[in-house]
Amino acid sequence: MTLPAGLREAVLRIARTPHLLLALDFDGTMAPLVSRAEDARPLPRSAAALAALATLEGTTTALVSGRALASLRAVAAPPAPTLLVGSHGAETWWGPDSPALELTTAQLDALTQARAAVARATTAFPGTVAEQKPAGVVLHYRLANEADGRAAVDLVSRELAGDPAFHITTGKMVLEISVLNANKGQSLTALRTFSGATATFFAGDDVTDEHAFAALLPGDLGVKVGPGETSAAFRIPAESELPELLELLLEARTAQLPATM
Repeated sequence: MTLPAGLREAVLRIARTPHLLLALDFDGTMAPLVSRAEDARPLPRSAAALAALATLEGTTTALVSGRALASLRAVAAPPAPTLLVGSHGAETWWGPDSPALELTTAQLDALTQARAAVARATTAFPGTVAEQKPAGVVLHYRLANEADGRAAVDLVSRELAGDPAFHITTGKMVLEISVLNANKGQSLTALRTFSGATATFFAGDDVTDEHAFAALLPGDLGVKVGPGETSAAFRIPAESELPELLELLLEARTAQLPATM
């Protein structure tokens, strides 16, 4: 892919910022979407570029994912300096001193209820699968036929709707229920503060990434991966085009760092 002139200029501009926060979604952005979540792997060129960027002075790298942290670590094998946000912000790892997630008794009771509702759906409708997270549960229906997928979502939504204990979001063939109110926009803002970044580059593909795009500030760069409505200023057609973008950022930032930092 030849990058559009406007996007290329935006990458070269943000490469000159004193402290860059590079935050990336994983599934559908770093890695192609797959039927089984455990089979996902980052595209080799994207992984290599992220690893190289993570070593640069004045650069903080982060993965901001809907996956649970344990799942994200297993499939992404992130470079050691990279900060991690899992479960859309309910889990974070920003270094060895990061506190473990702790739920209240009420939240644990709500989590049990949510898991039971999803279990009923996966039992009733073939092709639907439950993914357990520390603060939630996800109903996957990518492998179900359209009618069964819709029915499973309706069943879970009816059982849990209206209860403020649950925070329900939709994504690409998933329905996610969390007992914590967290999103990627809140996470991106916290990462900016933690890292002291002067500009943020975020790329993501799903509707849950729109919270992150909305949290970007003037001078930041948001890139939507793939189709769908978005508030991001730029778009690339698919995750297969991300390596070119990251490699351009790496080349530009490496070239200017010695002269300015």
